[in-house]
Amino acid sequence: MCGIAGLIHKGKTVNIGKELQDMLQALKHRGPDSTGFALYGKGNNQGDYIMRFKVGENVAEGSSAVNEDKSVYDERRKLVDKHIRELGGSIVNDAQLTPYSFRYCIKYDKDLMEFSKRIESVEMTEILSLGKSLELVKDIGDASVVSKQYGLDKIKGTHAIGHSRMATESGVDIRSAHPFWGYPFSDVSVVHNGQLTNYWNNRRALENKGMRFMSECDSELIAVYLAQKMRSGASLQDGMQDSLKELDGVFTYLVATKDSLGMAKDTMAAKPMVLYESDDLVALGSEEIAIRTLLPQEIDTYDPYDGEVKVWQI
Repeated sequence: MCGIAGLIHKGKTVNIGKELQDMLQALKHRGPDSTGFALYGKGNNQGDYIMRFKVGENVAEGSSAVNEDKSVYDERRKLVDKHIRELGGSIVNDAQLTPYSFRYCIKYDKDLMEFSKRIESVEMTEILSLGKSLELVKDIGDASVVSKQYGLDKIKGTHAIGHSRMATESGVDIRSAHPFWGYPFSDVSVVHNGQLTNYWNNRRALENKGMRFMSECDSELIAVYLAQKMRSGASLQDGMQDSLKELDGVFTYLVATKDSLGMAKDTMAAKPMVLYESDDLVALGSEEIAIRTLLPQEIDTYDPYDGEVKVWQI
């Protein structure tokens, strides 16, 4: 089932972490297994990139991963630090958020593909996001649990997307949770409700172009697909329009970049989406109850049309 939500404030910075937390908590009934946040702010002036990564898993029943000793996580983190230095980067500051999860501000001015591959050569290490403004956090539990664990209610920004997941096609673990980062395009993230029927053909084609996949969740394909489109020079809107023709299945998805929020609905429009739009705020959710956490007063909402693509700028 799953629930997706997104919002964008035009020309204003707000407590975006708390707003998205409330929206996703309202959708908890659609998917309590894991929750993910992709939050966009002004970035950190001290470092060129913000990197969120994990060196292990938080696992629940049905996952193929296992919980490991903290000393294993420490060794993997030391290897990540070593690789960053060897690649010519530097760590401006760092924070350990859980035994397996970290937030680094780094200076780096070379190829992101090479950098990402080197970091993820460390066993069980996965970059969740690497961007100028994107901070991607996901873990097991509902929105209030994950937000409290990572202190997300204190993060300020302009726009965000998020996901409450009911595990169906893969295990309950961080690797399979949404959002997905559009590797190696630094600030692209995607959340998705639906199912893609031509996942494997598209995945193999993208892997042949050097793109990376970290899960077998079909939703990750959308993030990688759009990242490749933009990496090749397409605009976000053009890439999304192409996805309606080239991705088969029933789907509604939200995508965010450093300065925009987009929504796409397939031509069958089987997956729900409710939209509110004003001059300074756009809010979307699988159900209107998510938007009502921001706007409890009387408002006009509508359900986007089949085959519709919309993009908004901050």
